[in-house]
Amino acid sequence: MSKKKRIALFGGTFDPVHLGHVHMARLAKDAAELDEVRFMPCRISPHKVGRATAPAEDRVEMLRLATRDLPWAKVEDYELTGPEPSFSYLTAEALSAKEPEAEWFWLMGGDQWNALPRWKRPEQLAAVVTFLVLARGGDTPQPREGFRMQVVPGDHPASATAIREGVQRGRTLKDWMNPEVGEYLEKRGLYR
Repeated sequence: MSKKKRIALFGGTFDPVHLGHVHMARLAKDAAELDEVRFMPCRISPHKVGRATAPAEDRVEMLRLATRDLPWAKVEDYELTGPEPSFSYLTAEALSAKEPEAEWFWLMGGDQWNALPRWKRPEQLAAVVTFLVLARGGDTPQPREGFRMQVVPGDHPASATAIREGVQRGRTLKDWMNPEVGEYLEKRGLYR
């Protein structure tokens, strides 16, 4: 009997993707012995309404540039191309139905773990995935009854907000981005 493929979905706006995203995905990959991490940009996060994002096609292309040399990293565009609304539980159910032989995980930060009870039907998402929760800044995520969860310790200083603000002030924080992502961002005039 062959071992089940272990796949984590890592959702976010990735506006822009930075080295912290990739670092945390690698930590989760190692901690949970994942075969794949799928970076999954969302249309507009319901938690970030009121802030304009870079166009979806630019965010997808930046993710492709940031992950192209990582055989374990893939870009999953289901939330951009699938039916609306794109709630996490619906996404997980649809992807797991397409690949029922896989074992599914959901990679998230501790802030989202704490907000999870406010998500749409979190118990349905929990029926499909094991949560990999990034413990940043010394905060240890607490278990939640009925939810499978593994804590992934680690941190990274990169911030998409700081990158966008830096660009608006005329400087690009290249130390926090894959060089090709930084070049793409400048060439496309994003966040100006």
